[in-house]
Amino acid sequence: MNNEQIAAALFAAFASGDMDTVRSLCAPGFKARQNLNNEFDLDTLIQFSQAVTAVVSDFRYEDAIRSDTGNGFVEEHAVKGTLADGSELNLMACVVADVEDGKIVQLREYIDTAAATGLLAALS
Repeated sequence: MNNEQIAAALFAAFASGDMDTVRSLCAPGFKARQNLNNEFDLDTLIQFSQAVTAVVSDFRYEDAIRSDTGNGFVEEHAVKGTLADGSELNLMACVVADVEDGKIVQLREYIDTAAATGLLAALS
């Protein structure tokens, strides 16, 4: 699997709730960050993803643009769905990942925090 295929598989797994596939795509010692905040591990990322999909119906990624960077991938996409109050989630994200030996070792996600206000309220 090349880096673009790894990216596609990762986000398809998150969108469908297939956390076994997410785990299989990530290396032991995987680390992630959102908007340059504190580093966290794969279990924390999975818990966050499950919390998001619990409060967002019809959760999906749209308009993905992905590129192989040689040592990983970059993917830009829209995160969409419907919040419990009926408002629409439309959040742009850019994800940068490092891949070693076919496994994601580090993931850095940058999101539009202003567009995340409704999601953050739903999560709290």
